[in-house]
Amino acid sequence: MENKQSLGRSGEAFAVRYVTESGLYIIAQNYRCPKGEMDIIARDGEALIFIEVRTRRSSYRGWGEETITRQKARRLQAIASYYVLQQGYINWPSIRFDVVAIRWTGKDPEINWIQAAL
Repeated sequence: MENKQSLGRSGEAFAVRYVTESGLYIIAQNYRCPKGEMDIIARDGEALIFIEVRTRRSSYRGWGEETITRQKARRLQAIASYYVLQQGYINWPSIRFDVVAIRWTGKDPEINWIQAAL
């Protein structure tokens, strides 16, 4: 059985493939700044998409999409703001926050991509 970090890395790799195949362009993975970490930053046309990936093997502590608290949502928004300012955008881009929740209970994972989740 995989440990938590290995499961998380596997889930993020799966999510990257999934959203790329769906047409998003990946700008950064595991972006770190003083505000925290963003799993995936992507572009969909001119919009920046900030993606939080949650991978679970069971619902014991809730499925991934159920675990985004208000505090976590505020942190993700702060990370996105930091990223936009750091990149020196002249005009504030269109931003969307997505959650990719992966349920890896069997051989093949189930994915729930919630667009505009926050």
